[in-house]
Amino acid sequence: MADQEKTLNGGEPVQVVRTTNYPAIANAPLPAEGSAAFSNYQLAAAVILVPWLITKILPFRTGWTFYFFLLILTGVPTAVGYWTFKSKYGARVNEKITFPGKPISTYIELKDAKLKQYNETKKIPMQVFHDAYFDGKAEFKGDVLEIMEYRHDWASFEFTPELFRYVFMNLIPEVIVHSQSQDEEQVRDHYDRGDDFYSWFLGPRMIYTSGVIKDINRQETLEELQDNKLTMVCEKLNLQKGDKMLDIGCGWGTLAAFAGKNYGADVTGVTLGKNQTAFGNRRLRENGVPEEQGRILCMDYREIPHPKGYFNKISCLEMAEHVGIRRYGTFLREVYDLLDDNGILVFQVAGIRTNWQFEDLNWGLFMNKYVFPGADASLPLGWVISQLEAANFEIKSVDVLGVHYSATIHRWYLNWLSNKEKVIAKYGERWYRIWVYFLAYSVIASRQGTASVFQITAHKNLNAFHRVEGIPSHTSIHAPISREISPVISHTEMWE
Repeated sequence: MADQEKTLNGGEPVQVVRTTNYPAIANAPLPAEGSAAFSNYQLAAAVILVPWLITKILPFRTGWTFYFFLLILTGVPTAVGYWTFKSKYGARVNEKITFPGKPISTYIELKDAKLKQYNETKKIPMQVFHDAYFDGKAEFKGDVLEIMEYRHDWASFEFTPELFRYVFMNLIPEVIVHSQSQDEEQVRDHYDRGDDFYSWFLGPRMIYTSGVIKDINRQETLEELQDNKLTMVCEKLNLQKGDKMLDIGCGWGTLAAFAGKNYGADVTGVTLGKNQTAFGNRRLRENGVPEEQGRILCMDYREIPHPKGYFNKISCLEMAEHVGIRRYGTFLREVYDLLDDNGILVFQVAGIRTNWQFEDLNWGLFMNKYVFPGADASLPLGWVISQLEAANFEIKSVDVLGVHYSATIHRWYLNWLSNKEKVIAKYGERWYRIWVYFLAYSVIASRQGTASVFQITAHKNLNAFHRVEGIPSHTSIHAPISREISPVISHTEMWE
């Protein structure tokens, strides 16, 4: 679509960026940039200079020992002050879109007297708002997704005391420890909440990972998006009858059932979720995959009872985020050992962008606290690639599927809205509110680049790996041709 430019007239925003209207996704009406005004150099300078300035102000002489004592004493408070200031007053990436400037009461209702300080012109920090909304102390005035699309007009993304408390008291300790028992506790608390809870937004496929758009000019169903993804994964694996396939973090077993039913593979899925294990084994049997061909095991990936090199096809879709930063390299080496020397890995992982905005961090901390506790390894693509290569994998292809995830989550959002009464009746208003906020915000986050999902195809980086055999399944080089192609005439042909 053509660029849209509007002059400021009657409160309308000035736009000098494109908007879209594709049926495949929930299109952004106000794709504005937030603040990314952060500098490691400035932060380091502040941390170093503050104790030095204190030594200069003091009426007595001090030495280096006292300086380092002050450095330790003031380092964290200085860093907190810098983050607070930059997140609150930092300049936007650009101002190509001007915010509408409407009163915040246009968008939200604040019912708690403690929130009245956020008046018609003072924006409310997003963390303060979503916590109040979950507790029923604030409301959206309209559809949650529609109001969130205009969040820059009524919310700020400053770091609040509560965010700092969560980072220091929860996030950092969990990143450092990230034990096996912690994984089991967090995963089972999350995924064993109830199959009905998840079915009310995931739909009949029960797949909690991104689908894939095939036609941007049509609103494909959730089931079509997921079947597109399942097919793509199996084709990238070059899955054949009799292949020994492992699906790590298999969820409710839909990929395992799909691979066994359509490709004849011998499939093993592993998950820590007890409900998922029972559901997945039923799904295998219902789809004609016998026990000797397919099974879902309830266990940690570290306990998979097979020798090295047993599996020639391995998939791991959006599970590695839960492994944690501390164990990521070890996990990939364990996957490497399970894979046959001639095998293929399809590794799909969610992550954030390298050049983040403060909104991205607000969203990420919300997700870690309320939705995916322990998923601290949601990191940029470059970091993931470096970890895979360090484990001696060679990258065959990478597909960035963020906008596909946005489309998928939008279908989940609509499903959740349609099951509101059922959710509240069984799980209560608070769970409904947390999930409707999570789904609405994730539609936006994955569409605008705050977060994305990377589907990586890899194999062992060995001399004896026959790379030529992977050309037919190298999907990105088989993109459809959009027009009739005429070859460029060479000088030799002209002379002839």
